Amino acid sequence: MLFLIGALLVLGVVIGTAAHVPAPVSMVAGCVIALWLALFAVRERLWSRSRAGRPDHDRGGLR
Repeated sequence: MLFLIGALLVLGVVIGTAAHVPAPVSMVAGCVIALWLALFAVRERLWSRSRAGRPDHDRGGLR
């Protein structure tokens, strides 16, 4: 929950900043964020595939 609140605060700062910086700077920042999210999604997808079918020792069963 605290992470969500922090994320919303950062989003507010970023949106406020985007209103005052030139458009090309906002576009570059947006592209960097989109690339980061895409890499995160790919990493999570590959990790979930590698874990498929392996026992989950924390829960004592299969995922």
